[in-house]
Amino acid sequence: MTRSELSQKLSQELSQTDDTHVVLGKLTSPYGVKGWLKVYSYTSPMDSILEYPEWWLRQGETLKRISIVQGRRQGKGVVVQLQGVDDRDAAEALAQTDILMPKEALPELSDDEYYWHELEGMAVFTQAGERLGRVSYLFETGANDVMVVRGDQDAIDMRERLLPFLPDDVIVKISLDEGRMVVNWDPEF
Repeated sequence: MTRSELSQKLSQELSQTDDTHVVLGKLTSPYGVKGWLKVYSYTSPMDSILEYPEWWLRQGETLKRISIVQGRRQGKGVVVQLQGVDDRDAAEALAQTDILMPKEALPELSDDEYYWHELEGMAVFTQAGERLGRVSYLFETGANDVMVVRGDQDAIDMRERLLPFLPDDVIVKISLDEGRMVVNWDPEF
């Protein structure tokens, strides 16, 4: 798998639990009677979530590490069998559980690649220094990814803007250390 593929396109449903973990998906419901579960994956491609041999599952305030026995694409989704989950009742007990991964376990990206969770919350400025707001979330389209930038109290207005995530065209500079992004964008648009 390429670094670009590993640069997981996490949807707006992605939520960070704290500074150490990121949500990669959700166990949704049982699949069959032998303990398999359906997985809603926030990764792109969706089955790259299976490349991690262990997951952290969050139920309420409890985090539990669990190993994947096997997993596969199934129709338009992903199904998985987890260690110690051997029947439908055990699978049902894990339904609607978040799948987390420690951020340190995510593959390191090159300097010009970013995980979406790194961009969310970042302050966005025009090249003229006008603050447009903060990145609320990102989503995929057929052509390119899109950032939803929402105005805040320090922005020029409270508008919500949809900016295409196009490095070297719209995205001029990203500084993770400063939590700041500079864009080539007309604030009137």
